[in-house]
Order: sequence, then C-alpha cells, then structure tokens
Amino acid sequence: MTEKIKEEKIDNTEIIEDKNKSKTKVLTIFNQKGGVGKTTSVINIAAALGRSKKKVLIVDIDPQANATSGIGLDKNGDMDIIYDLIIDGKEDLILKTPSKNVDIIPSNGELAGVEIELARDGNWQYRLKNHLDKLKEAYDYVLIDSPPSLGILSMMALIASDGILIPVQTEYYALEGVSQLMDSINLVRENFNNKLEIFGVIMCMYDGRNKLSKQVVDDVRKFFGDKVFSTMIPRNVRLAESPGYGMDIFRYEGISKGAFAYRRLAKEILKR
Repeated sequence: MTEKIKEEKIDNTEIIEDKNKSKTKVLTIFNQKGGVGKTTSVINIAAALGRSKKKVLIVDIDPQANATSGIGLDKNGDMDIIYDLIIDGKEDLILKTPSKNVDIIPSNGELAGVEIELARDGNWQYRLKNHLDKLKEAYDYVLIDSPPSLGILSMMALIASDGILIPVQTEYYALEGVSQLMDSINLVRENFNNKLEIFGVIMCMYDGRNKLSKQVVDDVRKFFGDKVFSTMIPRNVRLAESPGYGMDIFRYEGISKGAFAYRRLAKEILKR
C-alpha cells in the first residue's frame, strides 16, 4: 500500500503535454536483434502514456506473445488473438489490461504458422493496416510489438505504421545489423509506405558506470542523430522482474529507476 501511495504522488506531479492531440500515432517497436528491450519498452511506454491520460492500444504481433503475458494476460487462455484479425477479419477482440488506459490485441503461439498461410495467399501486405485504420480512432497511440525478424508479420506492422521506435541495447555489437535494419525500412518505404519514419531510437539496458555503454550511445547518436531520445533506460532489476509478474513497471515498483526512466521517455514521445 505504501508503494502505491508514493507512486500516485509521483504521477500527480508529472503533467505531460502532447503537441499532437488530434491524430492517432501508430508506432512499431522493431529491431531485428532480439533481447534489446523491445517488449519491455512496448509495455512500459504504453503504461506511461496511459498514466498520462492517453488511450493506448498494444498490438501483439509476435508469436512469442511476451507483451500479452508481460502486461498481465494469460497467453494460453481462451481468447481471440491477432491471428483472428489477420486471417478472419475479426475486429471485436480488443481486451482491457490491468494497466490504466491500455488495451491490447493479444497474441499466442497459434500465430507462429500464420506467415505460411499468408505467403500462400499472397495478398497480405495491407491486411493489418486496413483493420487498424478502423480500430485506431478510439486511441491516441497504437504500439505494435513486432517479431525480432523481418518476416511477413513485421512487414505488415511497418506497412501499418506512421513510425518506428528502435530499441538498442548499449552493449558490444549494438550497431551490428543496423545497415540491414535500414535496408528493411527503406524497402517498406519504397514499396508500401512512403510515409514511414524513424520516430525515435531508445537506448536500453544502459549502465552509466560502464565506458562501453557510453561509447555505444555516442556511436548510435553519430548514426541516428537527434532521433535518439535523451532518456536512457537503465539496466534495472525491477524492470527485468516485472514481466514475470504480469505487471508494467509502475504497478510493480513505481519508484524504481526503471519507472522514472519510462516516465521521462513518455514525456519525450509526447513532445514529438
């Protein structure tokens, strides 16, 4: 109870202004490297925006379904999932989550074979976009958690998006694969979605005591320039633990370093 009281007090002191109040932003969190903080960022950015009185829809299009379980839903439960939207066109499958003002289109392991089905059909490029164009009107932000690979599912996510959030782990080889990532983005721009932009780059698992972390940040800033957010997401035990309990960081430990970082990151996102 004490933690909750402290957490709410902190939230009340932080009023976030949004320069883009009228238009829904659809953002895919994407990196072809796994283990970079992608799903953790989806969950906690959504939660931070929700606590800033924004309506947020998470679209879990990753067959691992970590965003679904990490925000508090049973990914093995009996429910309609993103598969039913993509294949059958079922749109009444949005679920509320325990996180304030955050809904989700969930996923589970059944999604794993959908790329084969879509490849056989051949007419898959705009399926997700066409459905989200109708569903997004009820939300300020739509955050898509994509698989860590450029397959059909990730391509559909990028085609449906206004921008990309790229999480980068501040470790050795952080920039490995960036040229391939940019090739993938340019492929989508040239063929399917010429308005797709890099919305921002998130530096994750940052350790300020580590010279390597600082060097990686410098290298990433040289490559992406002002697309890199000022806020660094720290390497934090509470952030690592919270998905295992099905909680965003604010519900799990609202006064942790991870919670403060995602609050600051949400402020930056709302100003772009």
